[in-house]
Amino acid sequence: MKAIVFAGGVGTRLWPLSRRSSPKQFEKVIGDKSTLQLAAERLLPDLNWEDIYIATSDRYEHIVISQLPNIPKENLILEPETRDVGPAVGLMTLSLLRNFPEEPIVILWSDHIVRQEDFFKKIIKTCAEIVRKQKNKIIFIGQKPRFASQNLGWIKYGEKKHSFEGVDFYSFEKFHYRPELKKAERFYKDGSYSWNVGYFVTTPSFLWGLFKKFQPEMFKILEKVYKAYGTKSFQAVLKENYGLLSKISFDNAILENISSSDALVVCENLGWSDIGAWEALKEALQSSPEQNVIQGKVLVTDCHDSLIYNYTNQMVVTIDLNGYLVINTNDVVLICHKNSVPKIKKLVESLAKSENEHLI
Repeated sequence: MKAIVFAGGVGTRLWPLSRRSSPKQFEKVIGDKSTLQLAAERLLPDLNWEDIYIATSDRYEHIVISQLPNIPKENLILEPETRDVGPAVGLMTLSLLRNFPEEPIVILWSDHIVRQEDFFKKIIKTCAEIVRKQKNKIIFIGQKPRFASQNLGWIKYGEKKHSFEGVDFYSFEKFHYRPELKKAERFYKDGSYSWNVGYFVTTPSFLWGLFKKFQPEMFKILEKVYKAYGTKSFQAVLKENYGLLSKISFDNAILENISSSDALVVCENLGWSDIGAWEALKEALQSSPEQNVIQGKVLVTDCHDSLIYNYTNQMVVTIDLNGYLVINTNDVVLICHKNSVPKIKKLVESLAKSENEHLI
């Protein structure tokens, strides 16, 4: 089995820690390791370092090598430019297709928390066993919902197809992308929906066939790159053609077109959280909503439901804060209510082509 960890995102909503030069997945958001390091290490010892691949932008190659020195350099799948997740998954697929066409692969992301690590690894192994026997299948691994999230996609699943090694597999029915609050509340109460966390198990050959079937124009370009894979001209062909690919999400390009007969769904409590934004990080780390989440040199007095992260040697002192975020870096201090997090992305976008563009 092979694992591909995607680590190419920028992470605007985790600014000012996450920057273009070093996005969130490379920063120490939890403890003294980056979430990329945590994502790779949680696969051990079930997988060897040689079985783990990192898909990222070529601009971050040096960071990945420094943080994960045990991963072979040839296991880095490097995008020459950003073209959204659809093309990124296509590049990943062609990179594994030649040598491991029928090998089960699991797709993971570098900026997530998974608290139930042993159970999570068991699920991955179980899904791989299913895929070994049913190579033309894709298995979506979802998190049992904890609340009515509007910021996540949802997967509607149907009847239980079978159980294997204590893991239940359900029929797949439909994807729902970031529903409105009323819909999210209905999904949550329904009991037959999973959060779509972006994890799935399949084979490179099956994925390749999906690109050919559902994205024929994209497939023609990817096929040119595939034919050059392993040759001296590969990098030149990749750079020449990759920018021609449409910017499209993997969900829109492939997943929304998949037949229910081609997919299965696992919905379990993985202890999963997406830490793409500060309030999501707080929700993931807190034991109760009223708890403060703190990192670095911080003193708090009469504060509740706040996240205070200090990445400097200077002491940060907070008094009478309720539901606030305080992020202190060497060149930026961010203070806002946690309900104002959506405005962070807009603020960062406004810095482009201004005198403060260097802070992005």
